[in-house]
Amino acid sequence: MKLAEVHLETHKLEALKAFYTQTLQLPLVHEDKNSFAVRIGASKLYFSHTTGDDEPFYHFAINIPENQLAEARAWLSTRVSLIEKEGTDEFYHEDWNAHSLYFRDPAGNLVEFIARHNLDNASREPFSSESLLCISEIGIAVEEVRIFSEHVKQELNVQVWRGDEKNFAAIGDEEGLFIIVPVGRPWFPDDRPAQEFPVVVDVGDQ
Repeated sequence: MKLAEVHLETHKLEALKAFYTQTLQLPLVHEDKNSFAVRIGASKLYFSHTTGDDEPFYHFAINIPENQLAEARAWLSTRVSLIEKEGTDEFYHEDWNAHSLYFRDPAGNLVEFIARHNLDNASREPFSSESLLCISEIGIAVEEVRIFSEHVKQELNVQVWRGDEKNFAAIGDEEGLFIIVPVGRPWFPDDRPAQEFPVVVDVGDQ
């Protein structure tokens, strides 16, 4: 499954535009007074100004070449503060056969760079913003994981990739996953409780 477009809300529009276009050097593909979008490989990431008093934050992941975790870490560490837990800022997810790096953007979004070793996407090119392949995960907090999971499966004709559909469900495949969790479940690795904020995802033509 492809996450062609991911639309999020923010209370820090200008700060995010500067971060994603300047700090992470991603190409700007849309801009108006209330929103902007950047291209992340095969995906587009949109932010629009929230109309409420909330301060939305989300979790999403970006695929990187499966052999370039060290290069990604070196590139990222000059631009952001990587999140550490138990003395490390590199995390191996055994059940997923993947390594991850995490950081927060200026609005507090929890961003993950993930090297999925099951995918045949190794690269010999020097790591840069062009090495970011796609948005491969979007976290969604809901009251009832199983009900929302069933809705996504039926609407998009996809299956559960990981999870029990009670406390966690990863729906789709390693190039595009809805990470569905109950409201209040801590996000790994910074342990902030997941909250429900508006999100729109365009999966394109599957």
